[in-house]
Amino acid sequence: MNERRSLTEGIEPKHTPPTKPDSIQKQFVYGEKQPAETPRVLVSTRIRGDLARALKRASLQRQLEGVKPNTLQDILEEAVQPWLKKHGFL
Repeated sequence: MNERRSLTEGIEPKHTPPTKPDSIQKQFVYGEKQPAETPRVLVSTRIRGDLARALKRASLQRQLEGVKPNTLQDILEEAVQPWLKKHGFL
């Protein structure tokens, strides 16, 4: 049975030691971090069907027009943030 290696070890051949272990390989495996952003977490909830359809339509229309925010996530974040600030949660 073959010896198990981490993904970063599998990027480079075994005979070549990694040159920059915390840079290129980890960026490939973990993706680039957004330096100024707070990490995003998954939140799952249900909303009324008419709101979901309107939100999806707004997202698609804004994407076609090249207007930001245009993703469901970004639109929801922009809508929820003022409410949280108003009620003292942010």
